[in-house]
Amino acid sequence: MKKLTSRIDKERLLLGVAAPLLAIVTALVVTALVILATGKNPGAAFSDMLTYGSASDSQVYILNKATTYYLAGVAVAIGFRMNLFNIGVDGQYRLAAFVAAVLGGALTVPGWIAIPLIILCAMATGALWAAIAGILKVTRGVSEVISTIMLNSIATAIIAYLLQPGKLAELQSGGTVVSTDPLPKSSYFFTIDTGAAGVLWGFIVVAVLVGIAYWFVLGRTRFGFDLRTVGQSESAATASGVSVKKMVATSMIISGAVAGLIGMPTLLNDSHQFSNDFPSGIGFTGIAIALLGRNNPVGIALGALLWGFLERTTNHLEFEGYDKEILGVIQGVIVLCVVIAYELVRRYGLKRQQQRVGAELAAQAAAPTQKQEVA
Repeated sequence: MKKLTSRIDKERLLLGVAAPLLAIVTALVVTALVILATGKNPGAAFSDMLTYGSASDSQVYILNKATTYYLAGVAVAIGFRMNLFNIGVDGQYRLAAFVAAVLGGALTVPGWIAIPLIILCAMATGALWAAIAGILKVTRGVSEVISTIMLNSIATAIIAYLLQPGKLAELQSGGTVVSTDPLPKSSYFFTIDTGAAGVLWGFIVVAVLVGIAYWFVLGRTRFGFDLRTVGQSESAATASGVSVKKMVATSMIISGAVAGLIGMPTLLNDSHQFSNDFPSGIGFTGIAIALLGRNNPVGIALGALLWGFLERTTNHLEFEGYDKEILGVIQGVIVLCVVIAYELVRRYGLKRQQQRVGAELAAQAAAPTQKQEVA
């Protein structure tokens, strides 16, 4: 029995690793074909990516980017574990960052008070914005996909209206950038100076803590068990006494709260203000990273690092004469391959499980017959 259990565990582990590896290898092959079609050498391109990506300054850049991408992936994964598609992460984090920036620019308290207030404000804003979609789903049956898409547009409109001179923003001296009041230096989050490699954002520590909390709550608590049960079977969850509507609303709120953290590395460690060039689209990147990481905290971290690596190295390829669209091709192909690879691996795993169950049943049926023959 122990040998059988060990073998099954190994197979599950191999299947879990096979899907992302298959997706990445397939994406590299497709990308190589695309580069060949443009008349370039894919081997030289990949070699340049590895060389440039392994440089110390690139590693710091990748870690900083991965911090933001990891938070986005976790925010999306919380919804995925509940079988919810929270497309609204993008609007939730941008609105949260804007409100937090306005608050941070107006605060005059010491930094050890201001920084927690800014972070809590961002989380509360993201949670409240996501709660709208959760309430609409449990009370009116509105699909979270439709409601969050609409809420993304509304969030964009609200920010565009308030981010104007004379309202909650001001025109910078250059005359092209409109931004909120800058945060006082006491409200800057700590950074790690790595010397010539650059500055590592201290918010990476918060991202790690979020990942640990995500793993513990969903995998080691009753709440996490109920959440996963509702995501797998609402009828089974209801039969066990779990309130499905409550879990749906709670999951959306938690997902929104984590989404509120996505803009904090940029706000507290980099720009220190919200402007019309504040990063956007990270919420949609989080969807791809959550898929690539299979909603696992470690997998999401690896996906975030991969995304940061691709962004850093493919931007460099443009200066080497390669087409700038290579990044979009690689990322798009990876996402497509991930979906296909996971489905193929899932079907193979299901087939293997059916074969094992059939073999065990056949062995059990043959055992009494052999005993009778001996008797």
